[in-house]
Amino acid sequence: MAVWIETADVLDIKDRGFRRVMGGNARMDFTFKPEDGWSTRTGVGSGKYVSGSDLPKLIYVRWQSLAEAQTYEVVIEIPEATRHSMLKPERAYCRLNDRVIDNYRTYVTIGLAPGGVAQTWLRGVCLGRIKVTRTVGRIVPLGPDLGRSSVGYLPLEPESQAYIDAHGIPYGAW
Repeated sequence: MAVWIETADVLDIKDRGFRRVMGGNARMDFTFKPEDGWSTRTGVGSGKYVSGSDLPKLIYVRWQSLAEAQTYEVVIEIPEATRHSMLKPERAYCRLNDRVIDNYRTYVTIGLAPGGVAQTWLRGVCLGRIKVTRTVGRIVPLGPDLGRSSVGYLPLEPESQAYIDAHGIPYGAW
């Protein structure tokens, strides 16, 4: 299901804030059925590097669930154990270059779903994902852009709308 990310802000372990590190359109992989939950191919998508930051402590995300025409916000706490694992290299076979490499899990990926669900994973190049947290955000009563939007919610892509028309929103799948 498609979402519009209004803002994603990061607070690192040195209490430095990095605002609007991500924004814009994001959508799930449609090579699977949404009622089956998260795709096994969750990647880094159109993510951004947070240059100059240390390890993440908190991530704030405010987004519009286009399937529901609802705005949510969530604060995701990154556990200390997760941050520790980001510093530890892991050996993995890399199909990209057909070699065994040592690499780090440096990508924090956040899946956003109807109902305000924010699922967080940690992954790295040639390293599979590890589930970090599952958090349910709260509804933002002011709506899109904190009530400053004269446009309202964006329309769904035809593929998403057709799925919802046929099956409804699969709440609980995420």
